[in-house]
Amino acid sequence: MPGDVTVAAAPGRVSPDAWAARWPLWDSYFALVGAGTAALVVAGSSVPAGAAALSLMAALAGWYVVFGRRLMRDEIEDRRGYVYLAVVLLLYVPAVAAAGEVTFALFALCPQAYMVMATVPATGFVIAFNATHLVLHAARTGDVAGTLTGPGPVALMVVVVSVVFGTWARHVSAQNEERARLIAQLDASRADVARLSHEAGVAAERQRLAGDLHDTVAQGLSSLVLLLQATRADLRRDPDLADRHLELAVRTAREHLSETRALVAALTPADLAASPLPAAVQRLAHRAGPAVTFETTGTAMPLPTADEVVLLRAAQEALGNAIRHAGAVSIGVTLAYRADTAVLEVRDDGAGFVPDAPTGGYGLSSMRARVAQAGGALTVESAPGGGTTIRVALPVRSRDEEAA
Repeated sequence: MPGDVTVAAAPGRVSPDAWAARWPLWDSYFALVGAGTAALVVAGSSVPAGAAALSLMAALAGWYVVFGRRLMRDEIEDRRGYVYLAVVLLLYVPAVAAAGEVTFALFALCPQAYMVMATVPATGFVIAFNATHLVLHAARTGDVAGTLTGPGPVALMVVVVSVVFGTWARHVSAQNEERARLIAQLDASRADVARLSHEAGVAAERQRLAGDLHDTVAQGLSSLVLLLQATRADLRRDPDLADRHLELAVRTAREHLSETRALVAALTPADLAASPLPAAVQRLAHRAGPAVTFETTGTAMPLPTADEVVLLRAAQEALGNAIRHAGAVSIGVTLAYRADTAVLEVRDDGAGFVPDAPTGGYGLSSMRARVAQAGGALTVESAPGGGTTIRVALPVRSRDEEAA
Protein backbone atom coordinates (compact mmCIF):
# COMPACT_ATOMS: atom_id res chain seq x y z
CA MET A 1 0.00 0.00 0.00
CA PRO A 2 1.37 3.47 -0.76
CA GLY A 3 3.00 5.23 2.12
CA ASP A 4 0.76 8.29 1.96
CA VAL A 5 -2.46 6.38 2.57
CA THR A 6 -4.05 7.34 5.88
CA VAL A 7 -4.82 4.08 7.65
CA ALA A 8 -5.33 4.79 11.33
CA ALA A 9 -7.88 7.08 12.83
CA ALA A 10 -7.54 8.66 16.24
CA PRO A 11 -8.03 6.02 18.93
CA GLY A 12 -10.89 6.30 21.36
CA ARG A 13 -14.57 5.78 21.50
CA VAL A 14 -16.66 5.78 18.41
CA SER A 15 -19.31 8.37 17.72
CA PRO A 16 -22.37 8.52 20.00
CA ASP A 17 -24.30 7.44 16.91
CA ALA A 18 -23.26 3.89 17.84
CA TRP A 19 -25.94 4.03 20.54
CA ALA A 20 -28.55 5.68 18.35
CA ALA A 21 -30.21 2.46 17.22
CA ARG A 22 -30.47 0.79 20.65
CA TRP A 23 -30.75 3.72 23.06
CA PRO A 24 -34.58 3.99 22.91
CA LEU A 25 -34.69 0.39 24.18
CA TRP A 26 -32.67 1.37 27.26
CA ASP A 27 -34.97 4.35 27.88
CA SER A 28 -37.97 2.05 27.63
CA TYR A 29 -36.37 -0.52 29.95
CA PHE A 30 -35.54 2.06 32.63
CA ALA A 31 -39.03 3.55 32.40
CA LEU A 32 -40.61 0.09 32.71
CA VAL A 33 -38.50 -0.77 35.78
CA GLY A 34 -39.37 2.57 37.36
CA ALA A 35 -43.08 2.19 36.73
CA GLY A 36 -43.10 -1.37 38.06
CA THR A 37 -41.21 -0.37 41.20
CA ALA A 38 -43.59 2.54 41.79
CA ALA A 39 -46.56 0.19 41.49
CA LEU A 40 -45.04 -2.18 44.05
CA VAL A 41 -44.40 0.74 46.42
CA VAL A 42 -48.01 1.92 46.15
CA ALA A 43 -49.33 -1.59 46.71
CA GLY A 44 -47.06 -2.56 49.62
CA SER A 45 -46.40 0.60 51.65
CA SER A 46 -48.35 2.94 53.87
CA VAL A 47 -49.41 6.25 52.44
CA PRO A 48 -46.78 8.44 54.19
CA ALA A 49 -43.93 5.99 53.50
CA GLY A 50 -45.10 5.38 49.94
CA ALA A 51 -45.38 9.10 49.26
CA ALA A 52 -41.85 9.69 50.56
CA ALA A 53 -40.47 6.79 48.53
CA LEU A 54 -42.27 7.91 45.37
CA SER A 55 -40.96 11.45 45.81
CA LEU A 56 -37.41 10.18 46.07
CA MET A 57 -37.94 7.92 43.05
CA ALA A 58 -39.23 10.89 41.09
CA ALA A 59 -36.05 12.76 42.06
CA LEU A 60 -34.02 9.74 40.85
CA ALA A 61 -35.85 9.78 37.52
CA GLY A 62 -35.33 13.53 37.12
CA TRP A 63 -31.62 13.19 37.96
CA TYR A 64 -31.32 10.48 35.32
CA VAL A 65 -33.08 12.56 32.65
CA VAL A 66 -31.20 15.79 33.44
CA PHE A 67 -27.72 14.42 34.06
CA GLY A 68 -27.21 10.67 33.76
CA ARG A 69 -28.93 10.01 30.48
CA ARG A 70 -26.43 12.06 28.49
CA LEU A 71 -23.49 10.30 30.14
CA MET A 72 -24.87 6.91 29.12
CA ARG A 73 -26.07 7.93 25.66
CA ASP A 74 -22.75 9.56 24.72
CA GLU A 75 -20.69 6.90 26.53
CA ILE A 76 -18.92 9.46 28.72
CA GLU A 77 -16.72 7.93 31.40
CA ASP A 78 -15.07 10.54 33.62
CA ARG A 79 -15.56 12.05 37.07
CA ARG A 80 -19.13 12.96 36.16
CA GLY A 81 -20.01 9.27 36.40
CA TYR A 82 -18.96 9.28 40.07
CA VAL A 83 -21.03 12.42 40.66
CA TYR A 84 -24.08 10.82 39.04
CA LEU A 85 -23.90 7.56 40.99
CA ALA A 86 -23.08 9.33 44.26
CA VAL A 87 -26.27 11.40 44.00
CA VAL A 88 -28.21 8.27 42.99
CA LEU A 89 -26.95 6.51 46.11
CA LEU A 90 -27.89 9.48 48.30
CA LEU A 91 -31.44 9.37 46.94
CA TYR A 92 -31.70 5.57 46.89
CA VAL A 93 -30.79 4.99 50.55
CA PRO A 94 -33.65 7.04 52.09
CA ALA A 95 -36.05 5.70 49.43
CA VAL A 96 -35.30 2.11 50.51
CA ALA A 97 -35.56 3.19 54.14
CA ALA A 98 -39.07 4.51 53.42
CA ALA A 99 -40.20 1.50 51.37
CA GLY A 100 -38.31 -1.74 50.90
CA GLU A 101 -39.97 -2.32 47.54
CA VAL A 102 -37.68 0.36 46.10
CA THR A 103 -34.95 -2.30 45.92
CA PHE A 104 -36.56 -3.49 42.69
CA ALA A 105 -35.11 -0.31 41.14
CA LEU A 106 -31.75 -2.12 41.25
CA PHE A 107 -32.77 -3.78 37.96
CA ALA A 108 -32.19 -0.32 36.42
CA LEU A 109 -29.51 1.11 38.69
CA CYS A 110 -27.00 -1.76 38.42
CA PRO A 111 -26.75 -1.59 34.59
CA GLN A 112 -26.43 2.18 34.79
CA ALA A 113 -23.34 1.82 36.98
CA TYR A 114 -21.51 -0.08 34.25
CA MET A 115 -22.68 2.41 31.62
CA VAL A 116 -21.02 5.43 33.24
CA MET A 117 -17.75 4.06 34.64
CA ALA A 118 -15.21 1.26 34.41
CA THR A 119 -15.85 -2.24 35.77
CA VAL A 120 -14.09 -2.01 39.14
CA PRO A 121 -15.64 1.25 40.44
CA ALA A 122 -19.00 0.27 38.93
CA THR A 123 -18.88 -2.98 40.90
CA GLY A 124 -18.19 -0.96 44.05
CA PHE A 125 -21.37 1.05 43.53
CA VAL A 126 -23.36 -2.11 42.76
CA ILE A 127 -22.19 -3.59 46.09
CA ALA A 128 -23.15 -0.36 47.86
CA PHE A 129 -26.63 -0.41 46.28
CA ASN A 130 -27.23 -4.00 47.35
CA ALA A 131 -25.72 -3.54 50.80
CA THR A 132 -28.14 -0.69 51.52
CA HIS A 133 -31.10 -3.03 51.92
CA LEU A 134 -29.10 -5.44 54.10
CA VAL A 135 -27.91 -2.69 56.43
CA LEU A 136 -31.38 -1.19 56.79
CA HIS A 137 -32.92 -4.62 57.31
CA ALA A 138 -30.41 -5.46 60.02
CA ALA A 139 -30.93 -2.04 61.65
CA ARG A 140 -34.73 -2.46 61.75
CA THR A 141 -34.79 -6.06 62.93
CA GLY A 142 -31.62 -6.15 65.03
CA ASP A 143 -31.00 -9.63 63.61
CA VAL A 144 -27.69 -9.54 61.77
CA ALA A 145 -27.47 -13.32 61.40
CA GLY A 146 -30.99 -13.49 59.98
CA THR A 147 -30.18 -10.72 57.56
CA LEU A 148 -27.10 -12.55 56.31
CA THR A 149 -28.98 -15.84 55.87
CA GLY A 150 -32.23 -14.29 54.60
CA PRO A 151 -31.92 -11.44 52.12
CA GLY A 152 -28.10 -11.75 52.15
CA PRO A 153 -27.79 -14.56 49.55
CA VAL A 154 -30.27 -12.79 47.27
CA ALA A 155 -28.20 -9.60 47.42
CA LEU A 156 -25.02 -11.59 46.77
CA MET A 157 -26.60 -13.27 43.77
CA VAL A 158 -27.67 -9.88 42.40
CA VAL A 159 -24.11 -8.56 42.80
CA VAL A 160 -22.58 -11.61 41.08
CA VAL A 161 -25.06 -11.49 38.20
CA SER A 162 -24.53 -7.74 37.84
CA VAL A 163 -20.74 -8.12 37.77
CA VAL A 164 -20.82 -10.96 35.25
CA PHE A 165 -23.37 -9.31 33.00
CA GLY A 166 -21.78 -5.84 33.29
CA THR A 167 -18.29 -7.15 32.51
CA TRP A 168 -19.57 -9.16 29.57
CA ALA A 169 -21.58 -6.22 28.22
CA ARG A 170 -18.59 -3.88 28.45
CA HIS A 171 -16.42 -6.45 26.70
CA VAL A 172 -18.92 -6.81 23.88
CA SER A 173 -19.28 -3.04 23.67
CA ALA A 174 -15.50 -2.64 23.46
CA GLN A 175 -15.35 -5.24 20.70
CA ASN A 176 -18.12 -3.48 18.80
CA GLU A 177 -16.36 -0.14 19.17
CA GLU A 178 -13.08 -1.61 17.94
CA ARG A 179 -14.86 -3.27 15.04
CA ALA A 180 -16.59 0.00 14.14
CA ARG A 181 -13.28 1.85 14.34
CA LEU A 182 -11.59 -0.72 12.09
CA ILE A 183 -14.47 -0.53 9.62
CA ALA A 184 -14.18 3.27 9.57
CA GLN A 185 -10.43 2.94 8.97
CA LEU A 186 -11.08 0.41 6.21
CA ASP A 187 -13.61 2.70 4.53
CA ALA A 188 -11.15 5.60 4.72
CA SER A 189 -8.37 3.40 3.34
CA ARG A 190 -10.58 2.20 0.51
CA ALA A 191 -11.45 5.78 -0.39
CA ASP A 192 -7.76 6.72 -0.38
CA VAL A 193 -6.83 3.67 -2.43
CA ALA A 194 -9.59 4.43 -4.94
CA ARG A 195 -8.41 8.03 -5.21
CA LEU A 196 -4.77 7.03 -5.61
CA SER A 197 -5.70 4.33 -8.14
CA HIS A 198 -7.68 6.89 -10.12
CA GLU A 199 -4.80 9.35 -10.04
CA ALA A 200 -2.35 6.62 -11.04
CA GLY A 201 -4.65 5.59 -13.89
CA VAL A 202 -4.95 9.17 -15.09
CA ALA A 203 -1.18 9.61 -14.94
CA ALA A 204 -0.60 6.33 -16.79
CA GLU A 205 -3.15 7.27 -19.45
CA ARG A 206 -1.56 10.67 -19.90
CA GLN A 207 1.83 9.04 -20.24
CA ARG A 208 0.47 6.57 -22.77
CA LEU A 209 -1.19 9.32 -24.80
CA ALA A 210 1.98 11.39 -24.67
CA GLY A 211 3.94 8.43 -26.02
CA ASP A 212 1.38 7.75 -28.74
CA LEU A 213 1.33 11.40 -29.79
CA HIS A 214 5.13 11.47 -29.82
CA ASP A 215 5.26 8.35 -31.99
CA THR A 216 2.63 9.63 -34.43
CA VAL A 217 2.22 13.39 -34.64
CA ALA A 218 5.63 14.52 -33.37
CA GLN A 219 7.64 11.93 -35.28
CA GLY A 220 5.59 12.46 -38.40
CA LEU A 221 6.00 16.23 -38.31
CA SER A 222 9.74 15.85 -37.69
CA SER A 223 10.04 13.59 -40.73
CA LEU A 224 8.05 16.02 -42.86
CA VAL A 225 10.25 18.93 -41.78
CA LEU A 226 13.40 17.03 -42.74
CA LEU A 227 11.98 15.93 -46.09
CA LEU A 228 10.73 19.42 -46.94
CA GLN A 229 14.09 20.91 -46.03
CA ALA A 230 15.81 18.39 -48.28
CA THR A 231 13.32 19.16 -51.04
CA ARG A 232 14.01 22.85 -50.77
CA ALA A 233 17.77 22.25 -50.94
CA ASP A 234 17.44 20.01 -54.04
CA LEU A 235 14.66 21.95 -55.75
CA ARG A 236 17.02 23.82 -58.15
CA ARG A 237 20.06 21.60 -58.03
CA ASP A 238 18.31 18.24 -58.64
CA PRO A 239 14.58 18.53 -59.48
CA ASP A 240 14.19 14.75 -59.80
CA LEU A 241 15.59 14.18 -56.32
CA ALA A 242 13.38 16.98 -54.98
CA ASP A 243 10.35 15.31 -56.58
CA ARG A 244 11.21 12.00 -54.91
CA HIS A 245 11.53 13.82 -51.60
CA LEU A 246 8.07 15.33 -52.10
CA GLU A 247 6.58 11.92 -52.89
CA LEU A 248 8.22 10.50 -49.78
CA ALA A 249 6.90 13.44 -47.75
CA VAL A 250 3.35 12.84 -48.99
CA ARG A 251 3.59 9.13 -48.25
CA THR A 252 5.01 9.83 -44.80
CA ALA A 253 2.22 12.31 -44.09
CA ARG A 254 -0.44 9.78 -45.13
CA GLU A 255 1.07 7.04 -43.00
CA HIS A 256 1.27 9.18 -39.86
CA LEU A 257 -2.21 10.59 -40.56
CA SER A 258 -3.55 7.05 -40.57
CA GLU A 259 -1.79 6.32 -37.28
CA THR A 260 -3.18 9.52 -35.76
CA ARG A 261 -6.70 8.60 -36.89
CA ALA A 262 -6.28 5.17 -35.35
CA LEU A 263 -5.30 6.85 -32.09
CA VAL A 264 -8.36 9.10 -32.27
CA ALA A 265 -10.57 6.10 -33.04
CA ALA A 266 -9.28 4.38 -29.92
CA LEU A 267 -10.50 7.39 -27.92
CA THR A 268 -13.92 7.42 -29.54
CA PRO A 269 -16.77 7.50 -26.98
CA ALA A 270 -18.25 4.07 -26.28
CA ASP A 271 -21.69 5.23 -27.44
CA LEU A 272 -20.33 5.97 -30.92
CA ALA A 273 -18.23 2.83 -31.00
CA ALA A 274 -21.35 0.69 -30.46
CA SER A 275 -23.90 2.53 -32.63
CA PRO A 276 -24.37 5.34 -35.18
CA LEU A 277 -24.60 8.97 -34.11
CA PRO A 278 -28.45 9.28 -34.07
CA ALA A 279 -28.79 6.27 -31.77
CA ALA A 280 -26.00 7.55 -29.54
CA VAL A 281 -27.61 11.01 -29.19
CA GLN A 282 -31.01 9.38 -28.58
CA ARG A 283 -29.60 7.26 -25.73
CA LEU A 284 -27.98 10.36 -24.29
CA ALA A 285 -31.33 12.18 -24.36
CA HIS A 286 -33.20 9.29 -22.78
CA ARG A 287 -30.62 9.00 -19.98
CA ALA A 288 -31.08 12.71 -19.25
CA GLY A 289 -34.68 12.09 -18.15
CA PRO A 290 -38.29 11.87 -19.33
CA ALA A 291 -38.49 15.65 -19.92
CA VAL A 292 -36.14 15.32 -22.92
CA THR A 293 -37.50 14.60 -26.39
CA PHE A 294 -35.41 13.62 -29.40
CA GLU A 295 -36.04 13.63 -33.13
CA THR A 296 -34.01 13.15 -36.30
CA THR A 297 -34.79 14.88 -39.60
CA GLY A 298 -33.33 14.21 -43.02
CA THR A 299 -31.48 11.13 -44.15
CA ALA A 300 -28.87 10.04 -41.66
CA MET A 301 -25.43 9.50 -43.10
CA PRO A 302 -22.13 8.43 -41.56
CA LEU A 303 -19.88 11.36 -40.76
CA PRO A 304 -16.18 11.36 -39.97
CA THR A 305 -15.58 10.01 -36.46
CA ALA A 306 -14.12 13.30 -35.27
CA ASP A 307 -17.23 15.20 -36.42
CA GLU A 308 -19.58 12.72 -34.73
CA VAL A 309 -17.58 13.09 -31.51
CA VAL A 310 -17.99 16.88 -31.71
CA LEU A 311 -21.78 16.60 -32.13
CA LEU A 312 -22.14 14.01 -29.35
CA ARG A 313 -20.06 16.03 -26.90
CA ALA A 314 -22.00 19.17 -27.77
CA ALA A 315 -25.28 17.39 -27.04
CA GLN A 316 -23.89 16.08 -23.78
CA GLU A 317 -22.71 19.52 -22.64
CA ALA A 318 -25.91 21.30 -23.68
CA LEU A 319 -28.11 18.75 -21.91
CA GLY A 320 -25.97 18.94 -18.78
CA ASN A 321 -26.20 22.74 -18.69
CA ALA A 322 -29.96 22.69 -19.21
CA ILE A 323 -30.54 20.20 -16.39
CA ARG A 324 -27.92 21.28 -13.83
CA HIS A 325 -27.84 25.05 -14.29
CA ALA A 326 -30.93 26.22 -16.15
CA GLY A 327 -33.48 24.19 -14.21
CA ALA A 328 -35.28 23.32 -17.44
CA VAL A 329 -38.61 21.48 -17.31
CA SER A 330 -38.76 20.62 -21.01
CA ILE A 331 -35.81 19.96 -23.33
CA GLY A 332 -35.90 19.17 -27.04
CA VAL A 333 -33.01 17.68 -29.03
CA THR A 334 -32.99 17.62 -32.83
CA LEU A 335 -30.38 16.10 -35.13
CA ALA A 336 -30.93 17.30 -38.69
CA TYR A 337 -29.11 15.99 -41.77
CA ARG A 338 -29.15 18.42 -44.68
CA ALA A 339 -27.53 18.38 -48.07
CA ASP A 340 -24.30 20.00 -46.94
CA THR A 341 -24.69 20.41 -43.18
CA ALA A 342 -25.33 18.33 -40.08
CA VAL A 343 -27.11 20.38 -37.41
CA LEU A 344 -27.57 19.56 -33.73
CA GLU A 345 -30.07 21.72 -31.85
CA VAL A 346 -30.82 21.60 -28.11
CA ARG A 347 -33.70 23.74 -26.84
CA ASP A 348 -34.78 24.21 -23.22
CA ASP A 349 -37.25 26.35 -21.28
CA GLY A 350 -34.87 27.02 -18.41
CA ALA A 351 -33.64 30.19 -16.75
CA GLY A 352 -31.62 31.39 -19.72
CA PHE A 353 -28.70 33.82 -19.63
CA VAL A 354 -27.02 36.62 -21.57
CA PRO A 355 -24.96 34.83 -24.25
CA ASP A 356 -22.26 37.51 -24.50
CA ALA A 357 -21.83 37.89 -20.73
CA PRO A 358 -18.90 36.04 -19.13
CA THR A 359 -20.19 32.98 -17.26
CA GLY A 360 -16.96 31.80 -15.70
CA GLY A 361 -17.65 28.29 -16.98
CA TYR A 362 -15.51 26.15 -19.22
CA GLY A 363 -18.13 24.03 -20.97
CA LEU A 364 -19.49 26.53 -23.50
CA SER A 365 -16.09 27.89 -24.47
CA SER A 366 -14.74 24.37 -24.82
CA MET A 367 -17.71 23.44 -27.00
CA ARG A 368 -17.16 26.51 -29.18
CA ALA A 369 -13.47 25.69 -29.62
CA ARG A 370 -14.22 22.07 -30.47
CA VAL A 371 -16.82 23.06 -33.08
CA ALA A 372 -14.48 25.66 -34.60
CA GLN A 373 -11.71 23.07 -34.92
CA ALA A 374 -14.11 20.86 -36.88
CA GLY A 375 -14.87 23.76 -39.26
CA GLY A 376 -18.39 24.29 -37.93
CA ALA A 377 -20.37 27.06 -36.27
CA LEU A 378 -21.94 27.34 -32.84
CA THR A 379 -24.81 29.72 -32.18
CA VAL A 380 -26.43 30.43 -28.82
CA GLU A 381 -29.85 32.04 -28.50
CA SER A 382 -30.86 32.86 -24.94
CA ALA A 383 -32.20 35.53 -22.62
CA PRO A 384 -32.79 35.63 -18.86
CA GLY A 385 -36.03 33.77 -18.21
CA GLY A 386 -36.48 32.97 -21.89
CA GLY A 387 -34.83 29.57 -22.22
CA THR A 388 -31.84 28.66 -24.37
CA THR A 389 -31.24 27.23 -27.83
CA ILE A 390 -27.81 25.89 -28.72
CA ARG A 391 -27.21 25.05 -32.38
CA VAL A 392 -24.14 23.32 -33.79
CA ALA A 393 -23.72 23.14 -37.56
CA LEU A 394 -20.93 21.11 -39.16
CA PRO A 395 -20.21 20.83 -42.89
CA VAL A 396 -21.01 17.35 -44.13
CA ARG A 397 -17.91 15.40 -45.06
CA SER A 398 -17.91 11.76 -45.87
CA ARG A 399 -15.51 9.39 -44.24
CA ASP A 400 -13.87 8.89 -47.60
CA GLU A 401 -13.15 12.64 -47.74
CA GLU A 402 -11.63 12.48 -44.29
CA ALA A 403 -9.35 9.63 -45.32
CA ALA A 404 -8.23 11.36 -48.53
